[in-house]
Amino acid sequence: MTDTLLTIALSKGRIFEETLPLLAAAGIVPAEEPEKSRKLIIGTNHDNIRLVIVRATDVPTYVQYGAADFGIAGKDVLIEHGGDGLYQPLDLHIASCCMMVAVKKGFDYAAASKPGSRLRIATKYPDIAAEHFADKGVHVDIIKLYGSMELAPLVGLSDAIVDLVSSGNTLKANGLEAVEHVADISSRLVVNKAALKTKYALLNPIIQAFESAAKAV
Repeated sequence: MTDTLLTIALSKGRIFEETLPLLAAAGIVPAEEPEKSRKLIIGTNHDNIRLVIVRATDVPTYVQYGAADFGIAGKDVLIEHGGDGLYQPLDLHIASCCMMVAVKKGFDYAAASKPGSRLRIATKYPDIAAEHFADKGVHVDIIKLYGSMELAPLVGLSDAIVDLVSSGNTLKANGLEAVEHVADISSRLVVNKAALKTKYALLNPIIQAFESAAKAV
C-alpha cells in the first residue's frame, strides 16, 4: 500500500447497508454495490480510497495485519478476535442486536444453570460463551457450530445456544426462546495502529465524519 491509498474492510449484508450513510457523511461513495458485484475490491469516488469485501469474521484480521487501514466489525467478532493490533475509536451504534442464551421451549434453564451445574452450549462464539458461564459458576462443554444454531437444542446436540438475536423471529419459528442476556452488540470502527500514525492526515477526517454521523443517528 502506498502512503496515500486507504483501504476499508467491510462485509456484505446489514453492516454494509448501515455503513453507507457513514461513508456518505465522509464523502465516500462506492462505485458498485457489493451485493450485485462479484468483485472483492471495489473502488469509490476517490482514486485513493477502495473497499475490500471480506467475511465479517475476517475484518479484524485484515485490519490487524495492514491489508486494510480500517474497517467496521461487530463487537461479537472483535471479542472473539481479541482486538490485537487494533485501535477501536468508535462505537458506531449500527447493526445493533443482543447476544443471548436460548433454549428449547419447556427447558428449565433456571434449574439447569445453577452454580456448579454443567451444560452443553452450541455457539459460534466460544470465548464469549465460556466467559459468560464462568462468571455464573456454570461448567460448560462448548460445541462450536458455524450455522443453523437453532437446530442444536432441537436434536439434542446441546442444552442451549449462545447466539445473536435481533427480532427473535427465527428462535420463535423453531420453538426456542431467549432466556438470558449475555451482551449488547453493535458495530465498531477498527483502525490499524500503524496506519493511524503514518496516514493520520487521511484517516482522521474520516474518523471525525463517522463520529459525527454516528452521533446524529
